[in-house]
Amino acid sequence: QVRLVESGGGLVQPGGSLRLSCAASGSRFSPDAMGWYRQTPGNQRELVSIITKDHTTDYAAAVKGRFTVSRDNAKGTVYLQMNSLKSEDTAVYYCYYRSFGNRYWGQGTQVTVSS
Repeated sequence: QVRLVESGGGLVQPGGSLRLSCAASGSRFSPDAMGWYRQTPGNQRELVSIITKDHTTDYAAAVKGRFTVSRDNAKGTVYLQMNSLKSEDTAVYYCYYRSFGNRYWGQGTQVTVSS
């Protein structure tokens, strides 16, 4: 069973930066894709960014140019560098892992952007 452990959330002022990390364990295989989704109260979970095994990336329009996703296949870890944060980035951020058609989610980490 794949286990995902997230870290790096917190409170930051508008214009600031945070870096999220998600470490995966429990699988011998490198996942097809890892990434991040986010969710605010009353709304559906939405894609933030995805990175595939060959490091192809995709971003939501709202974060393109401000967020950067990366992964370390050897460590089974995915990162999300978030710069120029805005209040509308406030959400619970969930790590995403896909392998052999199976999807897994982290427990979520709160990111709050507020002065």
